[in-house]
Amino acid sequence: MSRYWSQLAASIKPYVPGEQPKDKKYIKLNTNENPYPPSAKVLEAIRSAADDTLRLYPDPTCSSLRQTIARYFGLSDQQVFVGNGSDELLAFCFPAFFNPGGPPILFADITYSFYPVYCRLFSVPYETVPLDEAFRMPVKQFFKSNGGVLIANPNAPTGRFLELTAIQAILQHNPDSVVIVDEAYIDFGGESAVGLVKKYDNLLVVQTLSKSRSLAGLRVGFALGHEGLIEGLCRVKDSINSYTLDRLALAGAQAAFEDEPCFRQTTAQIIRTRGETVKSLESLGFTVIPSAANFIFISHQGFAAQALFTQLRQRGVLVRYFKLPRIDNWLRVSIGSDSEMTAFVEALRNIITT
Repeated sequence: MSRYWSQLAASIKPYVPGEQPKDKKYIKLNTNENPYPPSAKVLEAIRSAADDTLRLYPDPTCSSLRQTIARYFGLSDQQVFVGNGSDELLAFCFPAFFNPGGPPILFADITYSFYPVYCRLFSVPYETVPLDEAFRMPVKQFFKSNGGVLIANPNAPTGRFLELTAIQAILQHNPDSVVIVDEAYIDFGGESAVGLVKKYDNLLVVQTLSKSRSLAGLRVGFALGHEGLIEGLCRVKDSINSYTLDRLALAGAQAAFEDEPCFRQTTAQIIRTRGETVKSLESLGFTVIPSAANFIFISHQGFAAQALFTQLRQRGVLVRYFKLPRIDNWLRVSIGSDSEMTAFVEALRNIITT
């Protein structure tokens, strides 16, 4: 701790991302990255954009990309906001829609661990809604007075998907609150809430190109919602940094939306691999939570999750372990390629049969 830190810097507990090792090569199933390369059209677009125009600032309104996303989802470009990854967009949401002195915002007790970090950073009060023992969302617990609602769907780290009827019920019971649906993993089996955007002016849907579009390294996220919500995000963004996306990211992101066959093929393969992996793990005695994401949440009654995590790492396989209440005997495992998942299952088989 430095004596020059502000009281805020000294008091916050930052989010800790998944390990990015540099000491040796691992089978990396700990950060929900896509095991397959991005579209060849994306790479060509980035190469083409890497010219002498890099001396110029990018378009601060990201108009071309916003128009492309709007066409893709059947919206207007005034209903689209883009930024430097969905994490940045979520961070903008807190000062845009939630009040430090207002009633608490609501989110699940087991969900994306960045949410409470943002609350502490922006002094936004919050209340967690406990999931049931099977990590299912108690929807009616969101039908009470609040300062906003934040739902990861599919949820992280559990992978469970909340049906659109439940999302719609939450929207109907919270007409005076902004309901944010964080759909980072929606393309791996869930049904997006984007279709509700035109019906509910308090709905904001946040997505990313990091997962299903294989572009975690490009850092592009987007939000879809009523024009008033988008304007609120723009006001916050332009008070911090008007140029959140660089020229290469803009070019690559637009190309990603223009190669639908690549996107469909990649997500379909991950879904198939997920299903095969679940069957293999269940045959080894693992409990696997039903997942609509590109990861699975697993536990074994006979083996502690932390011990499995350590032994897998020793065998060159990285997964994610959260030493937190209620989930400290569970592991989150990203879905890799077929060969990676076969090696992962075999490593577990060796551990539990030794």
